Amino acid sequence: MTRHAVEANFDGLVGPTHNYAGLSWGNVASKSNVNAVSNPREAALQGLAKMKRLADRGYVQGVLPPHERPHVPSLKALGFRGTDAQILEQAAESSPAILAAVSSASSMWTANAATVSPSADTSDHRVHFTPANLNAKFHRSIEHTVTGRSLKSIFADEGYFAHHPALPSVSHFGDEGAANHTRLCGHYGEPGVELFVYGQAAFDEQAPAPVKYPARQTLEASQAIARLHGLKDVNRVFAQQNPAAIDAGVFHNDVIAVGNGNTLFYHEMAFLNEEKVLTDIRARLTGAELEAVRVSSAEVPLEDAVASYLFNSQLLNTPDGMLLAVPGECREVASVSRYLDKLLAANGPVTAVEVFDVKQSMRNGGGPACLRLRVVLSDDELQAMHRGVILTGELYERLTLWVETHYRDELAREDLADPMLLDEVRKALDELTGILGLGSIYDFQL
Repeated sequence: MTRHAVEANFDGLVGPTHNYAGLSWGNVASKSNVNAVSNPREAALQGLAKMKRLADRGYVQGVLPPHERPHVPSLKALGFRGTDAQILEQAAESSPAILAAVSSASSMWTANAATVSPSADTSDHRVHFTPANLNAKFHRSIEHTVTGRSLKSIFADEGYFAHHPALPSVSHFGDEGAANHTRLCGHYGEPGVELFVYGQAAFDEQAPAPVKYPARQTLEASQAIARLHGLKDVNRVFAQQNPAAIDAGVFHNDVIAVGNGNTLFYHEMAFLNEEKVLTDIRARLTGAELEAVRVSSAEVPLEDAVASYLFNSQLLNTPDGMLLAVPGECREVASVSRYLDKLLAANGPVTAVEVFDVKQSMRNGGGPACLRLRVVLSDDELQAMHRGVILTGELYERLTLWVETHYRDELAREDLADPMLLDEVRKALDELTGILGLGSIYDFQL
């Protein structure tokens, strides 16, 4: 008998230091908006509005907290000394790039938070979590400790949930989390196929690799996570991302492909060996036939896919087929808008398209799919997790008021050195952990 399960989405709440520092080489949107003035309040409210719309449609919608930024412990580890205000001043004067890095609100993109394997796939039948080391970028490499604390606080029952530390923070095991991982299945409660997409094989110098931008995910990292999570061969497929796509600005696989249920929606440039990937999935997928929705370059040029983040949309299961939740930019790029109309007329697995305004996130290189971490949970697991982070109408109102109370409506790069900003952030996060019932997860609280 199939055990009932749901795919829950846990969105990252945008942090108070949301800013455009252009820290992510290889992320075209991030670099193109460098040093623009951001609006943290608007960004957080846009994210909450997206969560609310999906919760109102009946999806299980959770909230993951932002991280403490600027992260003074990282500055101390790099040799800055004195009071917190003095440390910020020193960093601003001598190393503004480092200050920008430890002030990044990039934890908002929780698709990078971790890799999650549902209990139906794992050898011990628990849900497994591995925080991503994100070691390709300094500003993200400092996230996994607090990410791990958050996940352990929310999914605390060891009878249902297993937590692993991040992989070694070296390039050979570069891990970017669920941005390079998706799961295909017939039913959420049945064993599925976990698709791990990597940019290069780190220990094989002769293997294909991008030449312009770095490959952030390695085959070795994906293999290690599959082992840690107790996945059998029948539950996993390893596929290499097309190096040409990485060099075109597709820094994660979720910028060029997204899957859910038995549907894989992807661009023809997504995989280095497309036919083998599809064959491997079909050989392992049970309970349903794979619905492969392939978008050609003639329909949507790769640069338009990157500009619009068409594939960084959320693919959501509905009783009538798949809903594609797209960023507003998809209707602003002509080829993408035409393709979406064609997609809806095709009577395929995608039966509805909805537009979401996440422009503040998009300007920094993250669409709707970047903002969420998917966790498949059985009914028992859903009850066993900490319920205080599940978005309800009441929690939405409390979080909206919290944002409006604590967030600035403008933030420029020079504001990051303001000691008042650090005080504002800590006060806000201390209150937030109380609202969400998470306990002490931040360094300043410990």
